[in-house]
Amino acid sequence: MSLIVQKFGGSSVANAERVFNVADIVTKTYAKGNDVVVVVSAQGDTTDDLIEKAKEINPDASKREMDMLLSSGEQISASLLAMAIEKLGYPVISLLGWQAGFQTTSAYGSARIKRVLPERIKKEIDKHRIVVVTGFQGVNRYDDMTTLGRGGSDTSAVAIAAVMHADLCQIYTDVEGVYTADPRKVPNAKKLSVISYDEMLELATLGAQVLNNRSVEMAKKYNIELEVLSSLTRVPGTIVKEATKMEKMLISGVAKDENVSRISIIGVPDRPGFAFRLFSKLAAKNINVDIILQSVGRNGTKDISFTISSDNLKEAMEILQSYVESTGANYLDYNDNIAKVSVVGAGMESHPGIASDMFEALFEANINIHMISTSEIKISVLIDREDADKAVSAIHNKFFDVE
Repeated sequence: MSLIVQKFGGSSVANAERVFNVADIVTKTYAKGNDVVVVVSAQGDTTDDLIEKAKEINPDASKREMDMLLSSGEQISASLLAMAIEKLGYPVISLLGWQAGFQTTSAYGSARIKRVLPERIKKEIDKHRIVVVTGFQGVNRYDDMTTLGRGGSDTSAVAIAAVMHADLCQIYTDVEGVYTADPRKVPNAKKLSVISYDEMLELATLGAQVLNNRSVEMAKKYNIELEVLSSLTRVPGTIVKEATKMEKMLISGVAKDENVSRISIIGVPDRPGFAFRLFSKLAAKNINVDIILQSVGRNGTKDISFTISSDNLKEAMEILQSYVESTGANYLDYNDNIAKVSVVGAGMESHPGIASDMFEALFEANINIHMISTSEIKISVLIDREDADKAVSAIHNKFFDVE
């Protein structure tokens, strides 16, 4: 007997027909003698719809109240799926995040999991029940509902798999696995049978929407093998695991992220401590900084440019405005009409020329590069947002044979 954690995204439970499809997958897994814990996201576009409803009432609603609202989406999915499983004649119970033992930090909207106390889940499994858990949510030390941020249901599933020592964690979505690019945008994208944690983490962080990056971090930390597969086609997916003797491809994938903005501080006084104080102010508000570029300097000043999520642009500009003025810097500037396009691959380490091939592809497509960032297994560029899809296709065609 195995313990299997299965997570189903919003598209997998978008309507009654798909809820029953998921119920069929779950019950067939259970009928094979497995213990099954299911984690669900909100149906379809429910989260976006709830955000719009909130804006109609109060565009500046507190993050606490937004979490109260948004956590309801997963509750609907969990209860409906439990009803469908019940109708198929199987024992089942649905649990909210806090009932399943999820304790989080108090960063409303982007809470981190502090611990999972799975006693309730274990008790229900001992009763031979299928356990359906709401993803994306938990409770903080004030007993307030919190949400884990976009894609948080993936993280919920991996957390349960880790604390329960599950034999497998399956992430069901609307694509058949991890591809070299978004198959909905790049027709010749290839499905990978296996990908390493590190490569998957880079792709997830850089905009590939198939897995949440925090879930991949957690899977790597606790060595949880993941399988990414489709709930609609029921064919083998992509295994995400520690690097072994895998397909040695130079490039594992091309990803884009359009939820990115660039902030520039022009004429920064060239003296120690500015960058530390600047980025510590953003860190104090849980604003992550990605690509950072600092100029060599001129006339006793430097320019600093960096990227953040567009969701944090307004707050970041408010934080930085008064600070920048007090330091004597010339001015603060931003651009929210950009995209980040990246190539990822463990094979890049030992193969020179990847960057030049990538830049050649962009040149041939007449796409201008604003900023560049590199690491051992990835190269990222900032370009105009309107060129993002064209850039992904051009780069993908450069590295993968067009069929």
